Amino acid sequence: MIIILLRVIIIYLFVLFYLRVMGKRQLGEMQPFELVVTLIIADIATLPMTQTSMPLLFSLIPLTAIVVLHFFVSFIARKSISLRRVINGKPVIVISPNGIEFNALKELNMNLDDLLQGLRMCNYYKIADIQYAIVETNGQMTVIPKSESSAVVAQDLNIQNEPASLPLNIITAGKIIGENLKLAGIDQDFINNILNKCNLKNNKEVLILTLDANGSVYIQPFKGQPQEIQTEYSGGGKW
Repeated sequence: MIIILLRVIIIYLFVLFYLRVMGKRQLGEMQPFELVVTLIIADIATLPMTQTSMPLLFSLIPLTAIVVLHFFVSFIARKSISLRRVINGKPVIVISPNGIEFNALKELNMNLDDLLQGLRMCNYYKIADIQYAIVETNGQMTVIPKSESSAVVAQDLNIQNEPASLPLNIITAGKIIGENLKLAGIDQDFINNILNKCNLKNNKEVLILTLDANGSVYIQPFKGQPQEIQTEYSGGGKW
């Protein structure tokens, strides 16, 4: 009995340590590969607790290997946008100004009940109030309401807001997202002008740069404070 208790304590401490060094995301915020790692760790850890004939090393070595593999995959995913999309997938727009994107729901293996439940969990109950709804890579839903249905209801104050728009990621971790560049209809000169205004040499100094339909640019360098810049962009945000 004492041996079993000691084995449980040792395994518990090792698993606790591994989960702490892996990060502090909650279960609902995990990316798919992170959830897989967590499930495997849980399965491996239970074996030596009940099977006293199994040496502890038979569990600790696989646990260590899984954690090392997790850090390797996480590192590669941070460096490569393409691999990150393969591993994590990409956000999917399920509601747009055109209404419910039914093909996107089929791609996610979701039905209308799932969609409505996700909206209710975001405190939205009418599809007519929603400009965009996006299912993120971790399965959570993000909702952008129409301007007249935002937190301070503009129509009650007789204020005409600009239509809500979905910002595009133009630069992520120093790398330009080519497809978003084409989608926005801008070029490298447009980006260079923004970098010059922020006293940045090139896009490798930029942590993130987003552009919305109204020409508002949010830029945050790796070193320095974030800024919001209003440009003369007139692409209309038709993405």
